[in-house]
Amino acid sequence: MELVDTHAHLVLDRFDDDREEVIGRAAEAGVTTVVIPAIDVPSIHAALELSSRHAGLFVMAALHPSETKNATESDWQEVDMLSREPAVVAIGETGLDYYWDRSFDDRQQEFLRRHIALAEDRDLPLVFHDREASDDLVRIVSEARAESRRPERIRGIFHCFGGPPDLAIRVLGLGFHVGIGGTLTFRNSGVADGIRNVPLDRIVLETDAPFLAPAPHRGKRNEPAFVRLVAEKLAAERGTSLEHVAAATTANARHVFGLE
Repeated sequence: MELVDTHAHLVLDRFDDDREEVIGRAAEAGVTTVVIPAIDVPSIHAALELSSRHAGLFVMAALHPSETKNATESDWQEVDMLSREPAVVAIGETGLDYYWDRSFDDRQQEFLRRHIALAEDRDLPLVFHDREASDDLVRIVSEARAESRRPERIRGIFHCFGGPPDLAIRVLGLGFHVGIGGTLTFRNSGVADGIRNVPLDRIVLETDAPFLAPAPHRGKRNEPAFVRLVAEKLAAERGTSLEHVAAATTANARHVFGLE
């Protein structure tokens, strides 16, 4: 049985003391592939270095929406350059975050459009961060697809997806997959209801490690090995086997990231 963690921040300092052991535990749990999202330019470099030493680790290139407030043109040029690296399999995580600071919404949206254009140019999937910004995010992606000569290239994952069901319908209508993580295991999170009508062939699994550890590890540091707990919960919710969920979500992830 193989599993893919489509979103784990392995280069963050919370893994500095035992990063190699964390990677080893993932392999022992059947997690054969981990995709490392970018936050800023240094995180892309760190992920590329780590991936060069471990088979099965892949990299995203982007500026996290919260980082766009102070991003420079030099930062963007480096993202553009690094997106050409062979280990880079996605543009992410990009998107919109309206939770912390609403003073630079326009700048976030500008960089979102840049990331979408870059992904289209590179023919790479996008991985979206969406926090209290779903309407604007879906609108901008819809506009980009409508204006594109190659809308099929504007594809990817809405990561850490939690619904509601009407948002799931819109996301699926754009041709995107949804990334499901530890919040699925949280009591009263509503995630199970939010993805009730999302077919299994449009779901990928993630941890968002070191954040959002699934039960029974909630409140502790998350790690890629715990993606198995997400798969087990999804299997229980769907009334199917762990092996079926693992096979389907792994195939979905490999298709999205071009790792088939």
